[in-house]
Amino acid sequence: MPAEENLYDAVVIGGGPAGLTAALYLARARYRVIVVEGDRFGGQITITSEVVNYPGILSASGSELTDTMRRQAEAFGAEFRLAQVTGLEVGDDVKVVHTSKGDLRCLAVLMATGASPRQVGFEGEAEFRGRGVAYCATCDGEFFTGKRVFVVGGGFAAAEEGAFLTRYASHVTILVREGDFTCAPATAEVAKSNPNVDVLYNTEVVRVSGGDAVDSITYRNRVTGEETTFSAGEGERIGVFVFAGYAPASQLLQGVCELDPRGYVPTDANHMTSADGVFAAGDLCVKELRQVATAVGEAAATSTSMERYLKAAHDRTGLVPTAPEVRRPQVATTTEEKPGEAGAGASPSALIDAGMRQQLQPVFDRMESPLELRLHLADDDVSAELRAYMDELASLTPKLAVSVASGDEGGGEGLPYVEVCRDGSPTGLAFHGVPGGHEFTSFVLGLYNAAGPGQPLDQADLSAIERIGADTSLTVIVGLSCTMCPEVVTAAQHIAALNPHVSAHVYDVNRFPALRDRYNVMSVPCLVVSREGSDERVSFGRKGLSQVLELIG
Repeated sequence: MPAEENLYDAVVIGGGPAGLTAALYLARARYRVIVVEGDRFGGQITITSEVVNYPGILSASGSELTDTMRRQAEAFGAEFRLAQVTGLEVGDDVKVVHTSKGDLRCLAVLMATGASPRQVGFEGEAEFRGRGVAYCATCDGEFFTGKRVFVVGGGFAAAEEGAFLTRYASHVTILVREGDFTCAPATAEVAKSNPNVDVLYNTEVVRVSGGDAVDSITYRNRVTGEETTFSAGEGERIGVFVFAGYAPASQLLQGVCELDPRGYVPTDANHMTSADGVFAAGDLCVKELRQVATAVGEAAATSTSMERYLKAAHDRTGLVPTAPEVRRPQVATTTEEKPGEAGAGASPSALIDAGMRQQLQPVFDRMESPLELRLHLADDDVSAELRAYMDELASLTPKLAVSVASGDEGGGEGLPYVEVCRDGSPTGLAFHGVPGGHEFTSFVLGLYNAAGPGQPLDQADLSAIERIGADTSLTVIVGLSCTMCPEVVTAAQHIAALNPHVSAHVYDVNRFPALRDRYNVMSVPCLVVSREGSDERVSFGRKGLSQVLELIG
């Protein structure tokens, strides 16, 4: 049977541990597979600073663990695409997955979209999101250094993240709705035995309140009905972190296959949903335990069932996708720093490792216009770090050149920063600080969008960008460890790259405390929209391009 070049054996929707594991197994079995992820490969576990219960790994961050998973799958020929999946057509032998970057044809679909943090619904939760109410300890814990923090929830996340928050908070109180934690006793003991943690059982939040930020929380004992209010002192604030379970990301499957009353996906003994050729694995599924280990195990079993299904599909249809190119996995013999995290005394080559260089080259090759990285520097160590970082990035391609603007001096507000210019003129894109950590990828995407051809857009979004006629400033305040920030950054920069009336300036919150205080930022990402003739708008939380356009108005 001839190979089909424009056909995949499987499209995996979701790039968390389940999706990455399935991609590894399928590609290793010589099936052509592509993983589609709308945000950042790695999934929810990337916001966890320390994973200690994954077999064979003594300790690693969630990002480190899933980065390795992705490299393994890629080495066996798995393909990856950052795009939003907008719909499914699964009624025929050849399934169609509609994405924001075009359609993908395949013989089977694996849903591994996981679940996202669930809101509780107490009074003030939505109002104070980003101003005291948070959902990610890794992203937002540092904003509450020396403050009282309350944690809402009684599962794994509440116990683990509650203990983690003691690194910052003066004291942590965990409000557990049931009579005890619902997670494993060993996990609960981490919180129970911590001297800086109090646990109140049979307790639920009634409301949070305050002025510009949360300074008061009221909670109720569900047995006695007694309400208690904790108020911070004059001018003080408190943090309320919600870890109350997850809501399944199953919207794409509504009307496609059976879902249970909570939106989770039932599967049969072969891990297939009620729709033929549509499989599911990971936290999206009906299951008792949602952990990386269970997601990985289920995905391995699911991919084995998919192999049998795909072999039968080949025989039945005569369609055989082109087999992937296999590259032997490379085992690191030296320790390399991550982009933007080079340690003291590290050589310049440690800033961007060999694997990252390999991933950057196709992006640089597609760039249509050369760009100038214009540096605005002060006389400090951060400026020296930014200069070294941009010099090394530019050394990878002739399409990037570095220049230093004259007239900058001292440590003025906003310095240091890199300004992206095209044909000698600013594009409106700038990063204040050093774009390392999770912001490295969004910075590179900003370059790609500024140079062209850029990431494809829906016609509706493109038309909305073209209609912006008033001068508009987008200020994005981020944390380099935050996995929710890059989506907002990429969206803002993409809009600025396409419309000369728009600028997008990104600030590392740790480098610019005055900006953090000006907007009372207690959660990232924070997006400030300043449009000529309109009031300034401040918004918190993850947003895609369409949502940013709605805020611009």
